[in-house]
Amino acid sequence: MRPLPDTGRGGRADLAVAGVVLVWVTAVLLLDRGATLGQQRLLGGATWALLLGLLAREAPLVRAQTAIVVAFATAVEYTFSPLLEVYLYRLPGVPWFVPPGHGLVYLAALAIGRSPQARARARPLVTATAVAGTAYAVWGLVGPGRLDVLGAFWLCCLLGFLRWGRSALLYVGAFVVVTYLEVLGTALHVWAWQPYDPTGLVPIGNPPSGAAGGYGWFDLAAVLGAPALLRAVRRARSRLLWRPAPAQR
Repeated sequence: MRPLPDTGRGGRADLAVAGVVLVWVTAVLLLDRGATLGQQRLLGGATWALLLGLLAREAPLVRAQTAIVVAFATAVEYTFSPLLEVYLYRLPGVPWFVPPGHGLVYLAALAIGRSPQARARARPLVTATAVAGTAYAVWGLVGPGRLDVLGAFWLCCLLGFLRWGRSALLYVGAFVVVTYLEVLGTALHVWAWQPYDPTGLVPIGNPPSGAAGGYGWFDLAAVLGAPALLRAVRRARSRLLWRPAPAQR
């Protein structure tokens, strides 16, 4: 089981990051229930400020990874919500707090996964996540609510990342945070998932049970793309700082 790289934070600081994100997500979703479009945009600006504030204390690699997650997740949001209408938000379009919110969720999952408390209990936490996720997906398939085939598929993704991903504990954190926000967001009617995918063939729960499996793909994009992003940033800085030598007279 490969641990996440140490970024210099302590255990309490990591858990504090996760706690701040969970409190903020809860507050934003509660406030959004009756917010106007203008108020929703203010929530978005505040969420961006929180994300940037938390990232200011992170290593450059974490900043790059989070930036890629935000970009990737934003593209997914605009494709699957307003375009394909797999899920719909309370107001038209994608709320401004959603793109930075994805960055906060990723940062919280990362913080949980690298905390000493989680590392000391790695195997039990991974096992508990696999068991809880499987039970949730089975409930979505046989329970009294909507049939949830998409959730079962995403659970398979989650189990794969728990087994072969770069750090199982990151996906443990993602399961906790994503499952919480999906259940809360749909319960508050901030967004709602359609009963079927655009083909009409795949039933979807509201929310789908294994939604955390999607964050494994976000993390994979971050791991693959972050080194190239850092190199591009360094080259850009070098060009800005470079000054030609004065001409000899």
